[in-house]
Amino acid sequence: MTAKAAVLESTDVLSVPAQAGPEKGTFYVRIVGAAAVAHLLNDMIQAMLPSIFPMLKMQFALSFSEIGLIALTYQITASLLQPWVGLYTDKHPMPYLLPSGMLMTLLGIVLLATADSYTMLLVASAVVGVGSATFHPEASRVARMASGGRFGTAQSTFQVGGNTGSAIGPLLTAIIVIPYGQHAVAWFSVAAVAAIWVLFRLTGWTLTHGQAQLKGLAGKKGEGLGRRQVIQAIVVICALVFAKFVYIASLTNYFTFYLIQRFGLSTQESQILLFVFLASVAVGTFVGGPVGDRIGRRAVIWISFLGVAPFALALPYANLFWTAVLASTVGLIMSSAFAALVVYAQEAVPGRVGLVSGLMFGLMFGIGGLGAAGLGQLADQYGIVWVYTLTSFLPLLGLVTVFLPKTGAGR
Repeated sequence: MTAKAAVLESTDVLSVPAQAGPEKGTFYVRIVGAAAVAHLLNDMIQAMLPSIFPMLKMQFALSFSEIGLIALTYQITASLLQPWVGLYTDKHPMPYLLPSGMLMTLLGIVLLATADSYTMLLVASAVVGVGSATFHPEASRVARMASGGRFGTAQSTFQVGGNTGSAIGPLLTAIIVIPYGQHAVAWFSVAAVAAIWVLFRLTGWTLTHGQAQLKGLAGKKGEGLGRRQVIQAIVVICALVFAKFVYIASLTNYFTFYLIQRFGLSTQESQILLFVFLASVAVGTFVGGPVGDRIGRRAVIWISFLGVAPFALALPYANLFWTAVLASTVGLIMSSAFAALVVYAQEAVPGRVGLVSGLMFGLMFGIGGLGAAGLGQLADQYGIVWVYTLTSFLPLLGLVTVFLPKTGAGR
């Protein structure tokens, strides 16, 4: 062990006592919690980008299609890189990739705060996407490594950090950025620096305890699915991820525009309601993992899609009060599915945590980005209210869950 690793192991709250070792079934709360905190900071920065879309639209005289292209640039960059990052690090571990990726995010913030053209906005979005691509598969691996076999709980705890950050991002944007303009985006660099520090500490734990934890969890891998069942599962998961994240993209990227146009709210008032929606997403994500550990992943997926359908269908016809209530309910129920989907995929293809995590997060970003771009074009042509009527039918695609193969652990 190097002197630096020894210091990392012994000095702060992210450390695990040496005598703990790779005890079977040990859930390392501080490690999973630290990964969740890093996820919070990372996704808080990411959520800032769509939150400033109304400001950028006015400042740069952009159309909805151009706004959608900014979202697409960020999310496609992240989605294309994540599976390759996961595949490579499954075979060649690179613990320091975590803080290095956050350095890219820091650079993206600086570029976004100083961009003076639409082209530079696209470049800044792509750089932030690169940072995200390196973060998600590797941080998800650390959370699983510290789970002690409670994979759903660890994944949902990790994911709820991201959802909490996504909820806080618009709120901080409304307070810090909207009143003071584009250059105030630079304040988010403080969050990036804090995340770099946390990720350096997590890297220290990974170097000293990670391999022992992986060996301790080796017996929990299970047999996974056969080749034909894996292909079937991938097709179904793609359909479910499409339904979930195109619908979520409609709310994350365009909910403020919808509220402004339909109810005459100000930008700051609409950001507060977006925060309420994203906070409900965080709560639902946290609940979904532990419930999936108890009743099975497929059951959670069923509930999260079909349970949300009546509320989604009613949303386009509600007044302002009920819009807030229904959007929060949709976020609460629908968000419970993602942790279940990730862990289900990890159990279907055991031993490929990085690749599977990269594919799942990559699908999330890619489909979300394509959805945002496509919805922006539809909003330009038919109006934002019409778009919300269309997307209200997406949760019904959850019916394809009936074709999801059963895994030994995932049921």
